[in-house]
Amino acid sequence: MRKPANVAAAVWLACAGCLSPRGVAAQSTSAIEAYGSLRVQAENVDRDRLPAYASVRDAYSRVGVKIDYPLAAGTALTGQLEIPVDVANARLRDPYDQAAPLRLANVGLRGPLGTLTYGQQWMPYYNAVAAPVDMFSSYYSGFATYTVFRVAQAVAYQTPEIAGFSGAAGYASAAGNRLSTSRIEDRRWQASASYAHGEMRLAAGIDDRGNAGYGRNRLYGLSLSRKHGNLYLALKVELFQSGNRQPDGFSTNGNRAINVFGSYVAGNSTFKLMLAKVENYGDNILHAGIDYQLSEKQKLFAEVYQEGKPAALVARRGGLGDTSAGAGGGRAVAVGLRQDF
Repeated sequence: MRKPANVAAAVWLACAGCLSPRGVAAQSTSAIEAYGSLRVQAENVDRDRLPAYASVRDAYSRVGVKIDYPLAAGTALTGQLEIPVDVANARLRDPYDQAAPLRLANVGLRGPLGTLTYGQQWMPYYNAVAAPVDMFSSYYSGFATYTVFRVAQAVAYQTPEIAGFSGAAGYASAAGNRLSTSRIEDRRWQASASYAHGEMRLAAGIDDRGNAGYGRNRLYGLSLSRKHGNLYLALKVELFQSGNRQPDGFSTNGNRAINVFGSYVAGNSTFKLMLAKVENYGDNILHAGIDYQLSEKQKLFAEVYQEGKPAALVARRGGLGDTSAGAGGGRAVAVGLRQDF
């Protein structure tokens, strides 16, 4: 992944080293929490213009450590270090961005005025706009959006919620925002605003990707979600405003993404369905699945994913670097297991 992420990792480990076992024991709750999640799937992938295959793929397994260390005056030191585990390829890396040795590496301070965080972290736009429709369990979850999930060397601020309103903002330099591929990236800043009322949540955001070779390069998004008993519904709309005039570009001016997601819980089963139109990135997308909860920390999942243009479907056990523009669309059927620790 991006080399600057190692800076945040070093800072995080230094902070963790300052928390002695004696200091941790003095707290009413543990300040350090270790966790892990094994997520693996068997799949059959049929791409329109390339040979079909059956294989095993990792579905974002990870191990990590969280810090939440109380300080004076209602403040707390926070931090998280999370390492991806590509089970299918037996490597410590992300199964999608296969040059990435870290998922998260950040430290922060939480208090009455909000939370300030530095390092590789989930970004404000994703949290507010894209996350409400990112609800699937397989490797194919989360592709039906134009935004990035996590960025290195990022500074982010989250306000407290007041009368249902909250906001967030984030900034990353060009070095932190650079992908592991050769694609050009500039500095990135984001802002979001949310309003929650009961089980309803409305959010808006902007993701400014800097110049990136096209002049203005901004993504605007809006999401609306509501939970009613066992039923959950969510809608997401995104629009690119950029200097990119390529007819089939990822960030072409006017590109739109529209997602409609619904899920329903019946006993131990959760049924999920998403229909999406993401122009020039997946295009017409259908994603359906079922989760079956075996226990609090163990579940089985089965999903069908279909796209009209290249986005998520890649070579056997491949990732971002194996995306092929000539592959056309295709479909995948996956069954898997998630075991949390």
